[in-house]
Amino acid sequence: MNQSFCLIDAPRFAAAQHQGRVRFLIDVRSPAEFRAQHVAGARNVPLDQLNPEQLVAQLKSEGLHSGDELYLLCQRGQRAQRAAEQLQHLLPGIQVVEGGTEACVACSMPLNQAASGVISLQRQVQITAGSLVLLGCILGTWLHPGWYGLAAFVGAGLTFAGISNTCGMALLLARMPWNR
Repeated sequence: MNQSFCLIDAPRFAAAQHQGRVRFLIDVRSPAEFRAQHVAGARNVPLDQLNPEQLVAQLKSEGLHSGDELYLLCQRGQRAQRAAEQLQHLLPGIQVVEGGTEACVACSMPLNQAASGVISLQRQVQITAGSLVLLGCILGTWLHPGWYGLAAFVGAGLTFAGISNTCGMALLLARMPWNR
């Protein structure tokens, strides 16, 4: 697929925001991740709820004109790139912030941060995957060797996630009520 969006590193993005050139900033993480911490001025449109046509129409009604830049970010950049792929045929001038919110934190950008301790989606995946592997090993040892298959299934899923850059467990966890 021909990529028609640009990657912008966090220091250049921070400079653009400081100069007031960032008018349209979308964070595509889950609502819980967004509430926990986000770049000041960002609007939350979770990737799993993204409707490209509706978002573009809404942004245009808010003053987005041809030639304006739309900035996208997530935790590290992968989800923002997937959102850009969905939007690129409708809107030129999409900028994906490389390194996402983590890189913005490293650049000391202004953030809005919740006082409560929300667990990030990545940590939820790690906790869930680790618990399932441990459970499979315990049940395989004490009940029936067939339970080792649970650990193998989770391991295969994590391997696929690493190769494809798509994590089914993260997609599932993002839909859970506590992440809404």
